[in-house]
Amino acid sequence: MTFDFREIPQRFSYFVSNVQTFWGDLTQHSEFLSNLLIAALILMVTLFLSQWLSNTVRKTAKRYAHSDADRTLPEFLSQVVWWLIMVVGLVVILNRLGVQTTSILTVLGAASLAIGLALQGTLSNVASGIMLLVQKPYRIGDTVTIGDVTGTVGRLGLFSTELTNGDSHKVYIPNAKIFSDRIINISHYGHRTLAILVTVDFATDLDKALSILKKVTGSHPGTLSTPEVWAGVENFTDNGVQLKVTAQVTVAQHGQVRADVLKSVKEEFGAAGIYIPYPHQVTMEKALAAATGEKAGA
Repeated sequence: MTFDFREIPQRFSYFVSNVQTFWGDLTQHSEFLSNLLIAALILMVTLFLSQWLSNTVRKTAKRYAHSDADRTLPEFLSQVVWWLIMVVGLVVILNRLGVQTTSILTVLGAASLAIGLALQGTLSNVASGIMLLVQKPYRIGDTVTIGDVTGTVGRLGLFSTELTNGDSHKVYIPNAKIFSDRIINISHYGHRTLAILVTVDFATDLDKALSILKKVTGSHPGTLSTPEVWAGVENFTDNGVQLKVTAQVTVAQHGQVRADVLKSVKEEFGAAGIYIPYPHQVTMEKALAAATGEKAGA
């Protein structure tokens, strides 16, 4: 295939025409591309600023908190600041891209009823979160029971509260549900009641059994000295006499104290010859067969 040098001017003219067309298109859209680049920069600044300001607010609020346990307000305020910065940044970005903010506000105003109905649950969670923050029925680190869930409060957010239950599972409960439900703060007084029921035989020396219960429970290092350990007769059952011992223990050690006391009570009762009755079934088939055989032989 031979190259025709006479086509060079024509091809060069075609190339120049394409360059001019591309440059014209680029010039025509340069303002949009410039705004798009600036919008991207604003987005990055918004992300950085929201994170930095929320962390700063959290640290500052923690500095003025009354105690180390009162960490609810710093976490809540940091989230509010984060969302405010993000909303402002997004409005600025839309305005930079040519979307009129007045138009946005007009549309939002016209659709306020629909948006309110659609976000009714979300807004209710936010309002409930603010009320929980003001009333302070619990703080971060408290052990609480909300409905049928018991766990340690890890975070109070704008929309939900995070609990860690006994199985180390994260449980997220909407703030609106919490505010309308029963809340039991187990950590409010810093201690909780340990109550243990033990059934002994009817022939047991009750004073001796109660003395063992008080001694074992009161000697545990997790048991508080005041108020004193109490032990007494709780009830009479089909199996024997039901005894009860109560004491105040630290919230964190409640489960461990209970396990240790039950183990020690079993050992002490065994050493003292105190019998713990339990329902059981005795099979008499062999004895009946032997007795029947003896009668037949006779």
